[in-house]
Amino acid sequence: MSTPPDPDLSALSPLATELATTIARVASDIALVIDKDGVISSVAEGVAVRTQGCGQWVGQRWVDTVSASTRPKIQSLLDEVASLGVVSRRRQVNHPAQGGEELPVTWSAIRLGVDGPVLAVGRDLRAVAAIQQRFVEAQQDMERHYWNRRQAENRYQLLFQAANDAVLVLDADSLHVLDANAASAQLLGQDLNLIQGRVLTDSLPPTARAAVTQLLATARSTGRAGEIRVRTLATRGALHIAVTPFRVDARPRILLRARRDDATGSGQDSQALSHMAEFVETTPDAVVITDSVGGILMANPAFLRLARRSDEARLRGQALPELLVDADGGWARLVAQVRSAGLVSNVALAIGALDGDPQSVRVSAALMAEGEQACLGFVLRPGQRLPAYLAGDDVLAGLLDQVGHVPLADLLVEVAHRAERQLIESALLRTGGRCAAAADVLGMTPEALALRIQRHGLSGLGYAADAAGTSPLLN
Repeated sequence: MSTPPDPDLSALSPLATELATTIARVASDIALVIDKDGVISSVAEGVAVRTQGCGQWVGQRWVDTVSASTRPKIQSLLDEVASLGVVSRRRQVNHPAQGGEELPVTWSAIRLGVDGPVLAVGRDLRAVAAIQQRFVEAQQDMERHYWNRRQAENRYQLLFQAANDAVLVLDADSLHVLDANAASAQLLGQDLNLIQGRVLTDSLPPTARAAVTQLLATARSTGRAGEIRVRTLATRGALHIAVTPFRVDARPRILLRARRDDATGSGQDSQALSHMAEFVETTPDAVVITDSVGGILMANPAFLRLARRSDEARLRGQALPELLVDADGGWARLVAQVRSAGLVSNVALAIGALDGDPQSVRVSAALMAEGEQACLGFVLRPGQRLPAYLAGDDVLAGLLDQVGHVPLADLLVEVAHRAERQLIESALLRTGGRCAAAADVLGMTPEALALRIQRHGLSGLGYAADAAGTSPLLN
C-alpha cells in the first residue's frame, strides 16, 4: 500500500499570524511565525509568558533570541522542517527573559507550504522546572536528614560503646586475657578475676569458640582488624565482636571488643538508636571520646557538666588534659597509657577546678580501634556524690514555684515520686535494661522493681520483661 502524500499547507500561509494567535490561546503558551530567512515576523503570547518580553522578538532572527548554548537546537529544528509537511521533534531551549532570568521553552514547528513561513509553537517549562527543582531539593533534604541521622547514630554508638562495651586485652601468642573491664564479666557471666589470666576461649561457650578462635587467629597472622557476629544459645540476639592487633613494647597484643547486637530490622534499629541516645544523654557517668593523642571528638552532657562547659562544639579539638586542668600530669600519663596498653580500669584521678577544690574521679578508658582511625574512650565516675550543679535532672524542677499554692505534704510526695523514678531509670540504664541486675543495684527484689517500673510507666520502654532474672548473654 502506497504512503499518502504529505498535505500541502500552502493555503494556510496567509493565515499564519491568525493561526499562531489561536494556537497560543488554545493549545500552547507561545507561537511564532518565522519567514524563510529565519526571522520572526509575528509573536502570539499566551497568558503564561506575557510578562517575559517575548513580543520584542519581532524582527530578530529566531536563533538570536535563545542562549548561545541552545542556538544549534533552533538551527537543527529549522533544517528539519525544510521538507514539506514535516513536523519537527520537540526541542528544549532557553530564552533570556525579563529580570536577567531565563525562560525555558520546548518548541516544535511545521512549514506552511513550499515557500510558506514556519509556524513554531512552544510550551513554557518554568512550572516543570520548578517541580523538578522542588524534587531535587526534597531529595537533598532527605539525604541531609539521612546523613544527620547517621552522624547522630555514629555519635551515640561511639559514646555508648565507650561506656558499655566489653573490652579485653589479649596476649596475641597465647590468647591469655591480660586485662578486662567490668562489662566483660557481665557479658561472659563470670567473675572478672576468673577471666583474667586465662585463655579467652575457656571463658566462651562451645557455640562461640570456633568462630572467635578463627577471628583471633586471622588477626594474629595478618595483623589486620576484623569483626564477626556470633549467635549464642539462650539469647535474644547476637554478639558483635571486633578485634584489633596492636603492640606494647614490641610485644603483640589483641584488643577485643564485644557488644550485644539485638537489632534485626529497621524498626528495632530505630528503637535501639532511641534507647542508645537516651542512655548517652541521661547517664550520670561522664563519657568522652578523644583522638589518639587526647584531642576531644565528642562528649555527653554529664561530661559537659563535669568540665563546667555548656557547648560540646566548643570542646572539640581541645586536649583532654588541658581541659581538666592537669596540674600534676596524671591525665597526660593516662592518655599515653591507654594509647599503648589498650585498656585502663578504675584509675583514681582529680578534676582540676578553676573556681574551687579539685574533685576526685574514677576513670576507665579503652582504645577504640575498630574504624579507620583509632580513638580513645573515657568513662569518668565521681569518687563521691555529685554536687548539685553537676547533677542531672533536678527533681525539684518546677516545684519551687508551687510553694504557697500546693500543700507541703503534696509537694514532698511528688519529690519522692520523681526521685524514685530517676533512680530506677539510672539503675536500668547502667545495667543495660536487665531488671534483675538493676534490682540488685537498688537493693530490692526483681518482683518489687517490676511493680515500681509499672507504676512509673517505664514498662513501655521494654523494661520489666525479665524481672524474674536474666541469664548472661553468653551461655
